[in-house]
This record gives sequence, structure tokens and C-alpha cells, in this order.
Amino acid sequence: QVQLVESGGGLVQAGGSLRLSCAAPGLTLSSYDMGWFRQAPGKEREFVAAIGWSGGSTYYVDSVKGRFSISKDNGKNTVYLQMNSLKPDDTAVYYCAARLPYASGGVYSPSGYRYWGQGNQVTVSS
Repeated sequence: QVQLVESGGGLVQAGGSLRLSCAAPGLTLSSYDMGWFRQAPGKEREFVAAIGWSGGSTYYVDSVKGRFSISKDNGKNTVYLQMNSLKPDDTAVYYCAARLPYASGGVYSPSGYRYWGQGNQVTVSS
């Protein structure tokens, strides 16, 4: 069973930055689209960002455009989410996930992602 391993969450003040990392032992990330999702208490899991298998395409939810940046290092088999200008509304558990490029649902939907991380808490204080 493949398990993605996340790190880098924590507590930060509004306006601060954090970088989340997602390592993928047992996967070849160059063959997968990678996504980040988040879930706040009492809310559904929502799409945050994704990067295509080649690294050439990136996708973001409108609320994080210009503040968050997704990248992947295929050599290190790791995906990153750089989060700048953080807001209290960004507080959530963040999950990384992997999907095969031809999976149904598209990069924005969690349904097509096959492998998931355990989740990493990000808390932004006002």
C-alpha cells in the first residue's frame, strides 16, 4: 500500500509563510499528477492546487492564486506547496494526493486521486 508522507505544517501568524512537502516512496512522481487538498473543521475537502505529471501545468483554486505555488522535484520524488501571505481562512488539514493522468474526474476532484497522505495541520492565527 502506497502512503504519501507529508511534512512542514504548523502554526504561523497571518501574513507568514509555510512550505509543505510530500514525499512519495514507492511511486515515480513523473508518472502522476499531484494535488493538494485541504479540509477545515465542518467543511468538505476542497481542491487547493495541482501539478501535471510533467510539471508543465499547474492549477489553483482562485482563493490561493498569487499566494501559493506548487512544484515537484522528480529527482527527489517530492512535491511542494509554498504558501505565502497566509490568512486565517487557510487554516485546515492539508492533504497531498496522486492520480494517474488518465483517471476520471480531472485534477480538481478528489475522486480521481488514488493515493493520499495522512494530512498535515496548518493553523494561521490572526
